[in-house]
Amino acid sequence: MSLFRRFFPHPLLTVLLTLVWLMLVNRFSWNSVIFGFLLGVLIPFVIRPYWPNNPRISSPLKVARYIAVVIYDIFVANVTVAYQILFMRVDALQPAWISVPLRLRTPEAITTLAATITLTPGTVSCDLSSEGHNLLVHCLHAPDPDAVIQEIIDRYESRLMEIFE
Repeated sequence: MSLFRRFFPHPLLTVLLTLVWLMLVNRFSWNSVIFGFLLGVLIPFVIRPYWPNNPRISSPLKVARYIAVVIYDIFVANVTVAYQILFMRVDALQPAWISVPLRLRTPEAITTLAATITLTPGTVSCDLSSEGHNLLVHCLHAPDPDAVIQEIIDRYESRLMEIFE
């Protein structure tokens, strides 16, 4: 193991944690940068035994496209859920529990998919099967559960397979 990897087991996570800390404090100062960097070094170092392998990401451009799709979907879902809450009768809503079959196998990809579903208003990832082959999702309004499953597979899972696997 190289000296760099010994002190920075997950360098991208270090950068991400530093940036998240700076966004949380909501102002730039060198003290905040140093403290954020220390958190960015300490947290990956502590979790290293539980996360021994770095995820393989095939293309940063695909990651950027995925993030753009997710941000767009979050915006559209916010408008849709607001409409449903404000203008639909409660008895017209058709909530549903759906089981999404997964082709993803890496823990990072499955976690990213579950987080994406939960970030999108109107849906929540609730459980992962013990084998990791199905994700249980609750939808606020799903008149056609099969269409929701297909949309999750087409919009998110296929892109995550390109990125992680």
